[in-house]
Amino acid sequence: MTTAHDAGTKSVPVPTQSTYQNRVADYWNAEENPVNLELGRIDDLYHHHYGVGEADWTVLDEPDAELRRERVTAELHRLEHAQAELLAAHLGRLTPADRVFDAGCGRGGGSVTAHLRYGCHADGVTLSGKQAEFANEQARKRGIDDQVRYHHRNMLDTGLETGAYAASWNNESTMYVELDLLFAEHARLLRRGGRYVVITGCYNDAYGRASREVSLINAHYICDIHPRSAYFRALARNRLVPVHVEDLTAAAVPYWELRSQADHLVTGIEETFLTAYRNGSFQYLLIAADRI
Repeated sequence: MTTAHDAGTKSVPVPTQSTYQNRVADYWNAEENPVNLELGRIDDLYHHHYGVGEADWTVLDEPDAELRRERVTAELHRLEHAQAELLAAHLGRLTPADRVFDAGCGRGGGSVTAHLRYGCHADGVTLSGKQAEFANEQARKRGIDDQVRYHHRNMLDTGLETGAYAASWNNESTMYVELDLLFAEHARLLRRGGRYVVITGCYNDAYGRASREVSLINAHYICDIHPRSAYFRALARNRLVPVHVEDLTAAAVPYWELRSQADHLVTGIEETFLTAYRNGSFQYLLIAADRI
């Protein structure tokens, strides 16, 4: 065990990470991607995921180059926040007295979104000490750091209180871990009847094995995308019973189409996502499950 400072609390032990997890932590500690930072600066809600919904294509008609850039950035952020609100809407009937858990919280936008919607207390966990520090500073600026806290910990072994959470989620972070280990930790943290929600990219079993495009996405993000079937099997093994499943693939395409035309934000993976969605090898899925 190593020790790390947990912002807002005392120093806590951090479970030893695998070599792979250390690489992931190094990646996110060093990451300064404009597609994450420029969007978040609009309203200090930093999301590390993609967007859903129909885009406002008029932003591309803006003749002034600088204003066009600003409008495209704002529209991409709107779509990303719509995704965060969609996830939050599936967390169940939460009250300000409830606690929620954000696994793989990134720079913290999802926890803030849930808090603003329900008034609940939130704990976010990330392997990146830099992300946890950044997210805690954002919570302090908002004056909600007594209710929303971020921790530099391993989401597979958080050390947080058993049965203390009314809801928990992963937003595009499951591809960095083994699903059984992850869902076991969620089942431990959730109270009976608590709600777990995941939004994730997964490869389509009906297509066959992982496609070339899925392999390219894995290489780009240093991750390992799971097949769709693996989610349902691992959920069942860990007392998490799906109550709602939604295929968001079609809803995700406009975001990627718009992002592919944002010269100041492209990362080079945009066309790969679009090809994977269109050839049916890759899906964008929301699953909500109850802890029994």
